[in-house]
Amino acid sequence: MSAVVAVIDDLREEGDELDALVGVLDDVAWHGPTPAAGWTVAHQIAHLAWTDAVALLAATEPDRFGDEVARALAAPETFVDEAAEALVADHAPHALLARWRDGRQRLDKALRDAPAGTRIPWYGPPMSVASLATARLMETWAHGQDIADALGVTRTPTARLRHVARIGVRARNYAYAVRGTTPPEEEFRVELRSPGGEVIAYGPEGAAQRVTGPLLDFCLLVTRRAHRADLAVTAEGREADQWLSIAQAFAGPPGPGRPPRAEQDGHR
Repeated sequence: MSAVVAVIDDLREEGDELDALVGVLDDVAWHGPTPAAGWTVAHQIAHLAWTDAVALLAATEPDRFGDEVARALAAPETFVDEAAEALVADHAPHALLARWRDGRQRLDKALRDAPAGTRIPWYGPPMSVASLATARLMETWAHGQDIADALGVTRTPTARLRHVARIGVRARNYAYAVRGTTPPEEEFRVELRSPGGEVIAYGPEGAAQRVTGPLLDFCLLVTRRAHRADLAVTAEGREADQWLSIAQAFAGPPGPGRPPRAEQDGHR
């Protein structure tokens, strides 16, 4: 099995797992709030349906995808929320679920059918098929976490988290750039323990700046689905410590992130 097919398979499995979670919800649960301010469970699925559709457009009609980039540039702070809100307004939960399922299947086929070496345009630099599939997996997992938290469900971490962690590590410099600061020149060492006990490592072994911790916690950190204070991710070195406070695996503004759990409990 090629590396490209493997990550597409993982994307499909991530979507199927989330589908099993939301597919049994009633209308009340679909309209329940999630940790993302102003977003219900329906908004979370609407966002995934929209981004899958945009990814499909980029993969199959790259010339038309330029119109989507223009819309994003015209309203960089609001276009994501507006797209989700429009789908929620136009679709009952069962129709929204059907739309998301159909879009996932179409994107899966388009990615598998793409010729070797294909570069797909995106909101930043063009991406390989594997990179786009990895990005979609990261988004599916992160928004799935919002839904799981809203429902009070604890998900079992899987080996698919390695894809999320890889994006988080590779996006290190972007986290600085989006905040208007200069990233460090030196590489960091990142060592993460997978659910099965394997150590997944990035960067030179002898680096002075080091980050260690559970794979799940690092993924929660870089997707900003949990506050650093509530995670067992540690840093050695001033610059590594700074990075853990700003790390993000996704494009766009960092947003407020989650407050510490103690702060959340204090407001209940």
